[in-house]
Amino acid sequence: MTRIRRGYIARRRRTKIRLFASTFRGAHSRLTRTTTQQKMRALVSAHRDRGRQKRHFRRLWITRINAGIRENRVSHIYSRLIHDLYKRQLLLNRKILAQIAISHRNCLYMISNEIIK
Repeated sequence: MTRIRRGYIARRRRTKIRLFASTFRGAHSRLTRTTTQQKMRALVSAHRDRGRQKRHFRRLWITRINAGIRENRVSHIYSRLIHDLYKRQLLLNRKILAQIAISHRNCLYMISNEIIK
């Protein structure tokens, strides 16, 4: 029988996977089977950690706002401030409030005084 040359599609797919895993260490970047397994694992971790990152930043913002409030003795607790913001229909999210609490503490003090009045 004559020899049949295989097509280039499988080689192209493996090359694409190998380029994705080029920064992995050891056999994870060299062997095809372990490379595909590590690629799947990396994509699953990336998908999961995008959600975790959002949660992590929200916790950080809440902590910064709470620290800014307690430092200036504006109001006693964070939850009261957020509740009053919603009651007054002021559209300031936690990210913006955290930036204000860090860089412009006087502004946070003025915002909370307006809410309390």
